[in-house]
Amino acid sequence: MKCQCHRIFRIGVLTALAFMLSAPCSMLHAAEQVVFDEWFRDATLRVDYILSGGIDQKEISVDQLYRSPRWYGKRQHLAELPVEGNAQITMRDHESQRVIFRNSFSTLYQEWFSYPESKSTRRSFENPMILPMPKRPVDITLDMRDNRREVMVTITHQVDPDDILIRHIGEKDKTPFVQMLQPDDTARCIRIAYVAEGYRKDEMGTFLEDVKFAMTALFDHEPFKTLKGRFSIVAVLSPSEDSGVSEPSKGIWKNTVLRSHFDSFYTDRYLTTQEMKKLHDLLAGIPYEHIMILVNSERYGGGGIYNSFNISTTHNDRSRPVIVHEFGHGFCGLGDEYAYDNDELPMYPHDVEPWEPNLTTLVDFHGKWEDLISKKTPIPTPAGGDEKRIGVYEGAGYSSKGVYRAVQDCRMRTNENPEFCVVCRRAIENYINFYTR
Repeated sequence: MKCQCHRIFRIGVLTALAFMLSAPCSMLHAAEQVVFDEWFRDATLRVDYILSGGIDQKEISVDQLYRSPRWYGKRQHLAELPVEGNAQITMRDHESQRVIFRNSFSTLYQEWFSYPESKSTRRSFENPMILPMPKRPVDITLDMRDNRREVMVTITHQVDPDDILIRHIGEKDKTPFVQMLQPDDTARCIRIAYVAEGYRKDEMGTFLEDVKFAMTALFDHEPFKTLKGRFSIVAVLSPSEDSGVSEPSKGIWKNTVLRSHFDSFYTDRYLTTQEMKKLHDLLAGIPYEHIMILVNSERYGGGGIYNSFNISTTHNDRSRPVIVHEFGHGFCGLGDEYAYDNDELPMYPHDVEPWEPNLTTLVDFHGKWEDLISKKTPIPTPAGGDEKRIGVYEGAGYSSKGVYRAVQDCRMRTNENPEFCVVCRRAIENYINFYTR
């Protein structure tokens, strides 16, 4: 089933630090020495970047700096990456140049380069990043790479935490929110904010019911079900003037709080928002790290951008699997496991290994799911037979040839499949453990 995740942003960056279980011991030892209270204040530094340009020239610019109360992201493994993403942000202590924080993410900007418009047009995209507030001046580097893992644009800039031009937000007049799920341990949990889009003020009761629906959909799936106690969830009551969502192909434009719309990049069912600064303004001072935007619409569609945002409609008969599928993308970077016969989206060069844990080109399969494959199973693995047999099946990552998945069907391949495969479940569990252990 085709989902709305056409994204080059899930295409590779060679990992500097992989999952905890596979990283070199010496590397882990060095990272573990970064103690949060030694380097950071309990506050959030938000850096708004503008990503701009076209195919021939690309730029990253610093737009604005903000400070908000409390830090709700990771407090351990601060200098490590949970997964690679196709972009990374690194914070170094300015004086010693020691790496004190790293994170990975993906962007709509990088995805845009897979569409024809980028060949002839220059565009700009907002890209806020949230970081722990350092105690001393730091150097921050943001770099983005193409699908061959080559740096295509980078910037390094200095931030003084005592800069008088850092704007304070989220200290009062916060967007109203409701705590929907309390974690077992607030010091070691993953915080998700469900944000209302296309719900009028008088429809917030419907929104809260939709949040419950989305939560039920997610926690019915393993490993989320077993690890539910490690999550904090809030529902952000962000009202829109109009009910619904914009549908440009039908000439429908709605005045909604995040101005989300279908037909993103001229793809009819692709639903996104580009109001990223507005999104983070709404969330200022609220406990969040991951974002799920729920859209008040009966139409089928959504999207998921790793460590940026997830979005889905709520009132379609397929909303339940779409919400879970897109969260797989945006939460921990799982790749799409479906394929097109005509290779419509050649996002994965067949001579480069994808960073996504559930995809491979067999260029560097070591460390993926080879340990789960029976010695009697051929690689590549022919389709047919036991549908749950773990192997290496051709056809994934939008390519019918040259890109492989672990099983014949999975939540990351079709809406009809009721669960994540064992490889995706392990990847999700590794990600959760990274943040909560």
